[in-house]
Amino acid sequence: MSKKIFVLLVILMSLSLIGIIFVQAYYIKDSVENEKKRFEFNVNKALSYVSNTIEKEELNKYFERYQSLDKEKRKDTASISQLFIYQKNNNTKETLIYKQSIREEDYKLSSSLLDIGLDSLMVQEIIGSSSSEIYSNIDFSEKDLNKSPIVQLANSVDMSEAERNFLDKNLKAALSKIPVHKRVSEFEIKELLSRKLNEDGIDLDYEFAVYSNDLATKVQSERFEYDKASTFSIPIFYDENNRSRYKLLVNFADDGKFILSSIMGMIMMSIIFTSIIIIAYTSALFQLVKQRKISQIKTDFINNMTHEFKTPIATINLALDAIKNPKIIEDKDKVKRYLNMIREENKRMHAQVENVLRISKLEKNELNIGKDRVDLHDLIVDAIAHVELLVEDRDGYIKTYFEAENSSVLANETHFTNVIVNVLDNAIKYSPNTPKIEVYTENVGTNILLKIKDHGSGMSKAAAKRVFEKFYREHTGNIHNVKGHGLGLAYVKRIVEDHQGYVSVESEKDNGSTFTIKLPIIT
Repeated sequence: MSKKIFVLLVILMSLSLIGIIFVQAYYIKDSVENEKKRFEFNVNKALSYVSNTIEKEELNKYFERYQSLDKEKRKDTASISQLFIYQKNNNTKETLIYKQSIREEDYKLSSSLLDIGLDSLMVQEIIGSSSSEIYSNIDFSEKDLNKSPIVQLANSVDMSEAERNFLDKNLKAALSKIPVHKRVSEFEIKELLSRKLNEDGIDLDYEFAVYSNDLATKVQSERFEYDKASTFSIPIFYDENNRSRYKLLVNFADDGKFILSSIMGMIMMSIIFTSIIIIAYTSALFQLVKQRKISQIKTDFINNMTHEFKTPIATINLALDAIKNPKIIEDKDKVKRYLNMIREENKRMHAQVENVLRISKLEKNELNIGKDRVDLHDLIVDAIAHVELLVEDRDGYIKTYFEAENSSVLANETHFTNVIVNVLDNAIKYSPNTPKIEVYTENVGTNILLKIKDHGSGMSKAAAKRVFEKFYREHTGNIHNVKGHGLGLAYVKRIVEDHQGYVSVESEKDNGSTFTIKLPIIT
């Protein structure tokens, strides 16, 4: 996968994930807002129900009293409206006369109806009447002749709706002078409000009060505190002009939690599925990065291995071609020299193959590593002997500082010697000038520390973090000034960890590196 395609794919995946998260966040926010509006609607509906019910019950109570009273009629009766219709049918010679009238009769009620200390209360009784008469062969002027009609229908009815409206208006005017705590109790409000809220699924603790012109009255629950921002209100006890100076207030302590709890299931499902998407995205992105890294490592590995094998193969071919030369084949010294070159190059390629196979066996846990009690100092001396000629050939040195008093460890002599050789070989290869290497040991608690320090080219911090990864080599473009294929230090890490140890490196560019191996000691 090319770098451009990889970057484009990551961008598209990231944008998709951000879009999904944004949509989920917007959906949750919208759901919370809708639930909040539904909660406010239900609370206002409950308050309106309480206000209307209390006012209606109050008026009904006094209307029932009114109906049971004996009313003293005043002498004056007023006619509100009259309707007179005269219609003659020329074919049948019949005349229809229709009359309708509405009249009001005023009453005065004693103050005993309200018990509020007033002299009397004015009420009206509205009475309606209608009649239909049919006469034969008369003119309208002859109606005064007092002929008997063919058909006569008469009806008289009390206008109770108008009467009730007039009474309610007068009651509201009179009741507005009564203190509110005598008109309604806390128990009545709480009973009505709780019933209505429970019907709408609002099972919350609440506090309520009745305020008059923004001032508290005696009608309120014990812990009510007025907070304009979080208090719901609705007018109560309208007067005869349809105005109210009283407000029924209610507030809830945990309305926010209640709103969230009502959609918590949906929120949790949204969070869970979004988290799954994020985890899947992260995993996919990690795998993409990993695969790209592996692809790059494999490419580098193939390039390095090709370079590592190309030189020995070329050397072997040249040596063989030289031996074929009749002049050379007769010269035993030269033949011996070329054969030695072929053997050395073959050993070099064999060592490369062995490193690859060794790492593969380590990863499959197929490499049998038996451990015995050995002296780490002896292993270090043996490892130095393997590379001493290389160091001396470049006029360098390896100095040892064995300060550990107890150097006995449980280790595999062959493999751990290879570990030390690999670290020393790494120090030699990355010393562009004369190799100068110091080897230190010291006891720290129940462990022994082995430090191998060089004064070579060192490495960057980024490279130091990855130097023990399989196939990893610090990027130097197409320059192959240092032989290798990134397996030596990976092998070191696996063997040290198999010995219950720990390996690390401290390095600075152009100032050398220090590899530290920590192993448990045995007594």
